[in-house]
Amino acid sequence: MTRALLIVDVQNDFTEGGALGVDGGAAVARGITALVRGGAVGTAGGAGAGGAGRASGVSGASSSGASAAYDLVVASRDWHDAGNDNGGHFAGGADPDFVTTWPVHCVAGTVGADYHPSLDTALIDVHVRKGMGEPAYSMFEGVTDDGSRVASVLARAGVDSVDVVGIATDYCVRASALDAVALLGAGVGGLRGSRGAGAGASGVGAGRVRVLGDLVAGVNARSSAAALDEMRAAGIEVV
Repeated sequence: MTRALLIVDVQNDFTEGGALGVDGGAAVARGITALVRGGAVGTAGGAGAGGAGRASGVSGASSSGASAAYDLVVASRDWHDAGNDNGGHFAGGADPDFVTTWPVHCVAGTVGADYHPSLDTALIDVHVRKGMGEPAYSMFEGVTDDGSRVASVLARAGVDSVDVVGIATDYCVRASALDAVALLGAGVGGLRGSRGAGAGASGVGAGRVRVLGDLVAGVNARSSAAALDEMRAAGIEVV
């Protein structure tokens, strides 16, 4: 089994004190770092140091990752343009509805777009940027530093099991987890992030997708609960 951890949008603007800060965001950042350093993976047991080993030959991957629990660690960030409304994602002069329009957040190159300082970025193998001039919720809509899609990165690494953590449960975690289960063949529906993935991206094979419930934080309690129910219905295990 080749296991990947997908870390969704653990950024300053999505944690306490940020432009769209959620309660518990900083704790999620600390918990993810502890998880990746410590090697314990949820309640079903981890890959451990005796697993398949670090994924090699992954385009866009750094050599700094040192996770005992995962063969590959991928982290996304919103990386919005400063000079436009990013396809209507920013509310502009109108009041945001906090459903499809939002206050300005995670502008490329700003402190708000940086990873939260409690997230140890030395543990990340692949960095993904999304929302560059457009709305983008799933990390599968983004690109790595070398322009690869996440679907291609996972396929090249032979990933067959994915854990998803991060912010926010009811938006970007939800979208990323649903795309992951579609990619791994355990769910139904199309994969938004398959754009430009190339041959073989859909051939990752059937696998398991989990959301680690202690390591996600949502915008709204009701919509977060609904999102978790939707994920379960799609074949995602919430632990």
